[in-house]
Formats: sequence, structure tokens, C-alpha cells
Amino acid sequence: METKPTIHLRLRNQVLQRDSLGYNRWEIQTSTSFIPAAKVCLIICDMWDQHWSRAAAERVKTMAPRMNEVIKAARAKGVSIIHAPSETLKFYANTPARLRMKGVHRVSPPQPVQHLKPALPINDSDGGSDTGEKPWSRVWTRQHPAIEIDQERDYISDDGKEIYSFCRQNDIEQILIMGVHTNMCILDRSFGIMQMVCWGAPIALVRDMTDTMYNPAMPPYTSHEEGTRLVVEYIEKFWCPTVLSKDLTE
Repeated sequence: METKPTIHLRLRNQVLQRDSLGYNRWEIQTSTSFIPAAKVCLIICDMWDQHWSRAAAERVKTMAPRMNEVIKAARAKGVSIIHAPSETLKFYANTPARLRMKGVHRVSPPQPVQHLKPALPINDSDGGSDTGEKPWSRVWTRQHPAIEIDQERDYISDDGKEIYSFCRQNDIEQILIMGVHTNMCILDRSFGIMQMVCWGAPIALVRDMTDTMYNPAMPPYTSHEEGTRLVVEYIEKFWCPTVLSKDLTE
């Protein structure tokens, strides 16, 4: 009998615990989950071809080839790939991957549950560009070309209800999301972490395949890399677990 590929996920979150001396401390907790690859989907969030922030565009350009390798490995195991380059779907209107998603039967999501929304650990009110550009201008036209779309197997959507319907129709047990930016699109999109959590959908962030819109000139006045780490920790504490990309490639 043929063995179906399984994804071994090491899920990490953080829990506030009182230690033996009575002090509150955040503790990292990990759990292991073995899920059939066919029951996992991977959302690629807003990895655009261009960005109004030079820094953001440069980081996406660096990340995209590495991300593409992760996507190819996941696809080869049977993970469903959903490309979600928001606000560019006209570019993909008649492609097989877009039409495939449009053909999914719509399922109404449940009433969203109430969820606390603590403040982010970084101040991104200036738009978050550490190379000085000011928001906003929509310069993106498509997904970054370094990320391959398999038109015979993949899906394209930037609509949360559409993606939720896909997950329900295909009995998806674990949604993974990678891309940019953790403090904005990853959290806030209609298919992002906050919405999926409020719909009760199991989602996790691929924490080494993401970035943050954060300018070190703004509070908490730390490095861009530390700003990203702080937002990843925020997600682990208040929203959902995170995993590493090697969970998809090993």
C-alpha cells in the first residue's frame, strides 16, 4: 500500500505562566502535529512584484527565491498552494489557477468569535519604511515572478470567504501562511490570521518566511530584525502558533 505524505509540524506558541516564585513569565510551548499533506494548505500573502517602500521591495526580492523552494517542496508532497497577491487579481483573471478557485463551492463562514486585540509591540504609524518613503501608493501589479505558480495544481485568491470555502470543501486541517507583512497584511487581510482565528480556522505563521513593515526610528527604537521578531512573538502570544519552513521541506 502506498504511503501518503505527511507533514510534521512543530507548532510554537507562548503562554503566560506564573513561576514557582509567583512571577508572571511568558513561556514558549511547542507541540507536534502529523497531518496528511493533502489536508494542509499554504497561503502566499502579498509577495508583490513591487512595493512603495524600497526596503520592503528589496527584502521581498531576497526572500522570494527561498520561498519558492519551500513552496515547491510543499507542493511536491501534496500541500495545496494558494497564491494571494492582493489587489492584483485582474492580472490573473483568466488563468487556470484563478478559475480553479472561482469554481469552488461557496460555504458561509460562521459568525466570528470575539477575540482580544492587544496593541502591536511596534509603532508602524509612519507606514514602516526604514528607507524613508511615505505611504501609500499602489505600485504592485502581480506576484513576484520568482515565485512560480503551477497553473495545473495551484489556486489564486485574495478573498477570505473564498479561501475559507476552499478549506472547508477540501477538509483542510491546517492552514499555513507566509509572506508579508506580519504587522499588516498577514494579520489584517480577509484571509489573514485574525480573520481565520475568529472563524475558528486552524492557522499558523511560517515565521522564517515573513517580514515586517517597521522603521527603527519609531518605538520601540530597535532594529528592523528585532521588530519582526517582536511581531512574531506577538502572534504566538495572542493569535496562533508559528512553524519553520523546514517543516515543509524536510
